[in-house]
Amino acid sequence: MPADQLDRTFAALADPIRRSILARLAEGDATVNELAAPFPVSLPAISRHLKVLEQAGLIERGREAQWRPSRFQPEPLVEAASWLDARTRTWERRMDRLDAHLARKQKDRRR
Repeated sequence: MPADQLDRTFAALADPIRRSILARLAEGDATVNELAAPFPVSLPAISRHLKVLEQAGLIERGREAQWRPSRFQPEPLVEAASWLDARTRTWERRMDRLDAHLARKQKDRRR
């Protein structure tokens, strides 16, 4: 995943309202009004959140007559999760090596 795409994905996920919007869209398409309903913010604020999500590739906005339903696009999240998994595996290997080293040191001290 290109670094700029990863940056956009994580930046979009940094906001709790945007994460809530994504969780709602994971259940199905929704309009701006439907997405705005649970939040104490204006429709223009929700539209700005949607624009950030769209620029990150996390949603796609369509057009059906006067409605503009938003649709969840999971690919950037899958790619971000893969990136995180790789970092997790790296740190787990490092921690395993540290555990082995400390166990050897402790065994040497007992002698």
